[in-house]
Amino acid sequence: MNKVTIAIAKGRLGEEGLRLFKDSDMEIVREENSRKLVFSDSKGLTQYIFVKPSDVVTYVEKGVADLGIVGKDIMLEEDKDVYEILDLDYGKCRFAIAGFKNECIKKKDGVLRIASKYPNYVQSIFENRNQRIEIIKLNGSVELAPLIDLSDVIVDIVETGNTLRDNGLEILEELDYISARLIANKASYRFKYNTIKKIEKILDVKR
Repeated sequence: MNKVTIAIAKGRLGEEGLRLFKDSDMEIVREENSRKLVFSDSKGLTQYIFVKPSDVVTYVEKGVADLGIVGKDIMLEEDKDVYEILDLDYGKCRFAIAGFKNECIKKKDGVLRIASKYPNYVQSIFENRNQRIEIIKLNGSVELAPLIDLSDVIVDIVETGNTLRDNGLEILEELDYISARLIANKASYRFKYNTIKKIEKILDVKR
């Protein structure tokens, strides 16, 4: 088996992905509460690097990591040149346009103000809608934007919708389905194909 490096998104999404390797030859070995960012399995054939979720696709695209586990939302926002090879079937949610009830998302003669953590994704969604937009980039609590008239609507990932409802908002349009994905560097997929297929099989059985 060729040595591989896997980029893992820090946080719940990455931790759930690591559990898929449990009881396999690739199970991660790490000290409890360690702040290290690089770990390996017991045989030293798999190296795990922990990075910010938004950086996983960059590490994989540049070949620093052969594989990565990351949310589809990050892939859609970053639009990097990588292979998506497996839907890991957890971390399920959706992108959605949300706002106050009856808020019109088609302003024929006006500008629709949209707050989001995902400006590139928003641009891609609206580029063929013949709708003028203003994208307001926020890093958190996007639900606040319509409440203080910073935006007309928001585009965000929605799991249960509870946060929207608690703030008097609702889903106006559902967009792309989101979940955790296994991605691969294109060169690695070619030259480490057999190893990557073995990893894909391990994860496919356990997901």
